[in-house]
Amino acid sequence: MATLSVEPPDEGVLFVVSGPSGVGKSTLLAAVFERIPHLGFSVSATTRPPRVGEQDGEDYHFVTHARFAELQEAGALLESATVYGQSYGTPRGPVEKSLRRGESIVLDIDVQGKEQVCHRLPEAVTVFIMPPGSSELEVRLRGRGTDSDEVIARRMREAYAQVQGASAYDYVVFNDDLETARASLCGILLAELMRVGRRSTRMDVVLSGFSERVSE
Repeated sequence: MATLSVEPPDEGVLFVVSGPSGVGKSTLLAAVFERIPHLGFSVSATTRPPRVGEQDGEDYHFVTHARFAELQEAGALLESATVYGQSYGTPRGPVEKSLRRGESIVLDIDVQGKEQVCHRLPEAVTVFIMPPGSSELEVRLRGRGTDSDEVIARRMREAYAQVQGASAYDYVVFNDDLETARASLCGILLAELMRVGRRSTRMDVVLSGFSERVSE
């Protein structure tokens, strides 16, 4: 897909995208980044050690448990969570800096993280990626061929908890047909980027041109 010709808004938009494991978020977001320019992806901070090939500052900001606690205490994280003894969080400073310069940011986080982000930045636009049904989601999880029955059962319980929170989002995208879901997600982001309040600079330029022409 070709990248669209879209100028950045006066101030960037923070998009929060959530959905259960196996719903296809990564595939949909890859299409969004390919299609829509001036979108950034936040680099999370984590206390877990780097895996082979991971680069500090690119894949994650790798920090100690003590440093992570300092960031939390200082309010420097938009959201944070602990998973299997390791902490993860979204640094607030880089996100807000990007938004001020007109670059929009996408956060791929769960329902609990979304609630934390919206508490701190209520203007965030939230989108939930919904599986077509529980049976279809389980088929997708099993189709990966990487998880045991126990892990799949846990992921299904987690999915149920995530889906229960979907009604608190601004938008929902049902990922039953990939092309439709791609178009829907891209359409949501484009519509939000084109809100009048985010396009005053470009509108003023066009209006000024008309004013000069009609006054000749």
